[in-house]
Amino acid sequence: MKQKTLTTAIICLCLFLTYKSSIAQANNPGLQQIKSSIQKINTLYYELFAKSDASIINLYTDDAILLAPNMLPINGKKALKKDFNDTFVAGKVKGVKFQTANIYGDGKAFVTEEGTWQVFDQSGKVIDDGKYLKLWKLTKAGWKIFRDSFNSNHKI
Repeated sequence: MKQKTLTTAIICLCLFLTYKSSIAQANNPGLQQIKSSIQKINTLYYELFAKSDASIINLYTDDAILLAPNMLPINGKKALKKDFNDTFVAGKVKGVKFQTANIYGDGKAFVTEEGTWQVFDQSGKVIDDGKYLKLWKLTKAGWKIFRDSFNSNHKI
């Protein structure tokens, strides 16, 4: 019962945020510029991942947390570096592609990105896909990923 209530609450929240985002974006044209910046960073993410480039962790804040399904949170750059390195060494994944659907927030310190993702194997075949929410933080170096949460569209 708790799972059903939680799922219903999440769906309601997503619908509310989608509605609110359309109003917020109309009232804040700066969000469109932020969305464009984030999309460029997501393209860079894909390129760095494809090259197994450890500098991918520089797209995250120092205190970032990756909230992946079925595992404990990955806290901070040191843990992120290990996680990415382990993924690169395993050699099963060639790339992760993000498609931004919406950006929420006032754009002053934080924004939330909502979208879909795809994971590709070494031959370029899609091996998983799903949805995500990223909380972005404005830093002196620009927008960085502060919280990263995702899950698959497929049952385990």
